[in-house]
Amino acid sequence: MEVILKTDVAGLGYKNEVVKVRPGYANNYLIPTGAAILATDSNKRMSAENIRQAAHKAAKLKLDAETLAQRIGELTLEIGTKAGETGRIFGAVTATQVADALKAKGFEVDRRKVVMKEVPKQLGSYTVGLDLHKEVKHEIKINVVAE
Repeated sequence: MEVILKTDVAGLGYKNEVVKVRPGYANNYLIPTGAAILATDSNKRMSAENIRQAAHKAAKLKLDAETLAQRIGELTLEIGTKAGETGRIFGAVTATQVADALKAKGFEVDRRKVVMKEVPKQLGSYTVGLDLHKEVKHEIKINVVAE
């Protein structure tokens, strides 16, 4: 029996893929749980249209991410924090603080897209990665200064 997967199923296939499974597995598990639908001609056409629209949306998201990366360019952010006399800061600089500093400069970046290679615990300069898209990565510099 052929079914079209509506979600990724481990060991079987990925979303919108047509797979051949045993009728009992399809009728008793995949279809009732909403993980798959029967692979009729109309469902195959609908799936092909969904794939085409998803590809168009993915291309637009990638283009938006590339545009944002170009606009950000070689930006250096300054993040002020409380620090002791030895240069050790109280707490750490977080991804939320970096996202807020970017927002203050006019760049809307979600805090979950900020990747800290090393957590700043001292005053100084650090490199922070931005995962703007699965194919678009960008790096910026941050300077951690005492308030």
